[in-house]
Amino acid sequence: KDANAALLSNFEVYQLLTDLKQQRKESGKTKQSSGQQNLNTIMYETLKYISKTPCRYQSPETVREFLVAMKDHKLTK
Repeated sequence: KDANAALLSNFEVYQLLTDLKQQRKESGKTKQSSGQQNLNTIMYETLKYISKTPCRYQSPETVREFLVAMKDHKLTK
């Protein structure tokens, strides 16, 4: 499958952003370009919004169970 064409669930986006935030916190602070500051703002706003959704309480197992349960319905994008 084409990795660039895959859809991400809100849970996957939430996990990705929280992991990235943790990595940046551990690496320390350095001077950032304006493009990097814009990316940080987008990450912050996205994480702030998505933290208010149910995906915050999901786990990889629940997402997997949902996808298996929905497979029989043959839904499209």
